[in-house]
Amino acid sequence: MPRLSEVIAALDALWPPSRAEQWDAVGTVCGDPDAEVSRVLFAVDPVQEIVDEAVKLGADLVVTHHPLYLRGTTTVEAGTFKGRVVHTLIKNDIALHVAHTNADTADPGVSDALAGALDLRITGPLVPDPSDPTGRRGLGRICELDRPETLSEFAARAAARLPQTAQGIRVAGDPDARIRTVAVSGGSGDSLFAQVRAAGVDAYLTADLRHHPVSEAREQSPLALVDAAHWATEWPWCEQAAAQLDAVSERHGWGLRTHVSRTVTDPWTAHAPSVTPPSSTSGAPN
Repeated sequence: MPRLSEVIAALDALWPPSRAEQWDAVGTVCGDPDAEVSRVLFAVDPVQEIVDEAVKLGADLVVTHHPLYLRGTTTVEAGTFKGRVVHTLIKNDIALHVAHTNADTADPGVSDALAGALDLRITGPLVPDPSDPTGRRGLGRICELDRPETLSEFAARAAARLPQTAQGIRVAGDPDARIRTVAVSGGSGDSLFAQVRAAGVDAYLTADLRHHPVSEAREQSPLALVDAAHWATEWPWCEQAAAQLDAVSERHGWGLRTHVSRTVTDPWTAHAPSVTPPSSTSGAPN
C-alpha cells in the first residue's frame, strides 16, 4: 500500500496547489506522511458528518473540495466544531486533504464534472487560464446542448441530474426561451456575469446567485439564469476526482479503494414555496 506522502503527491499532480487562488487554503490539513493509505473518501465539505462517515468506513484519507480552515485559526480545541473535526481525524489516524480553487480551474475540474452531470458538450473554459498553452484549463465552462430545449426543460434537466437539495433549482427568465448554449460554473458564480455575457450564451447555470447581481444581469441582457444549490453543483466533482485517483492507483498498482460520500451536507434543510401574493396592507417589503 502507498504511504500518505505518495498519495498526496499524486493529488497535487492532479490539482497543483500553486494554481489555487492566493486567498485559498488548500493542501494537507492533517496526517502522518509515512502512514499507509488503503481507503480514501471524497466529499464536498469537511464537516463532522463526513468525518464520522470516514471513521465508520475505515478510511485513511478524506479528500474534500472545501477547506476546513479558510481564514486560519488560533485553536483546534475540541469544544469548537472545527476543532472537533481535527480531533476526530487525528484520534482515528485519518488524514485530510483539500483541493479547492486549484480543482476549480483544473482540466478536468469542477465545472467539467458539473457539465458532465448535465450531459452537456464542453466547447471551452469560460475564463481561460492564460498560463495554459492548450487553452483547456480555466474557471467555468462553455457548453452546448445536443438539441435546443426550453428554459423550463433545461431547469428540469438540472433538477433531475444534480443531487437533490432543499433549494432545488431557481430560474430567472422566460420559461419558453430556447436554450442551446450554456455557461456553467460550480459553486458561487455571480462574479462572472461579465464573462458570461461576453460568451454570448443563452443560459448560465451556477450557485449562490444574489438578488442585485441577478436583477442587474437580467436588465442588461436576455440571459437566462439557473441557480442550483452550491453543494449540488460541486458534488459531481467528487465522483470525477475519485475516478482520477483510481486511474493513478491502477497505474502504480496501489490497490486503493475510493469512496464518494452521498451524505448531503448542503446547509439548507427545508423549502417552503410561497403561496400568497404580497398584500397592499401588509407593508412594503425591505
